[in-house]
Amino acid sequence: MDWGFAHRTWEKWATTNIGSSSEPLKAAMLLNYDPTGPSRLLSTISEQQGLKLKPVELSSFLDYIKRNNLQTECFFIGPNQYMVTSIHENWFCARCVNTSKAAGEGAIVMQTTSFLLVALYDGSIGSASCAMVAVDQFAWQLSRRSI
Repeated sequence: MDWGFAHRTWEKWATTNIGSSSEPLKAAMLLNYDPTGPSRLLSTISEQQGLKLKPVELSSFLDYIKRNNLQTECFFIGPNQYMVTSIHENWFCARCVNTSKAAGEGAIVMQTTSFLLVALYDGSIGSASCAMVAVDQFAWQLSRRSI
């Protein structure tokens, strides 16, 4: 695992994809995650921007991922509850069910070899498409080093 590469890649990617209203994502976090590793190894937050979450706040989300009942359960990230709307080989999309925003909010969760990337965005289909491009770009950069 090349942590230096992952950190540098995150820094470059986050500055152009997360934050302002002109960026595709309002927030994102990178969790180290190895489903094949020993259960005593806890996932930790490697990077986050636009969120201020602690690892203990993500335990229910990680349990949700491990149970793999994506279509039958909802998950929480911070105060928001999400329901999965589409599932693909190594990623899924979800919509926030308790948002107060007229256009809605969504999440994209993508698994790489060593990480879970959680990306949050505001808006609907157009915003989701832009967010997916950003998430896919980051995952592709990590995959160049098989992380």
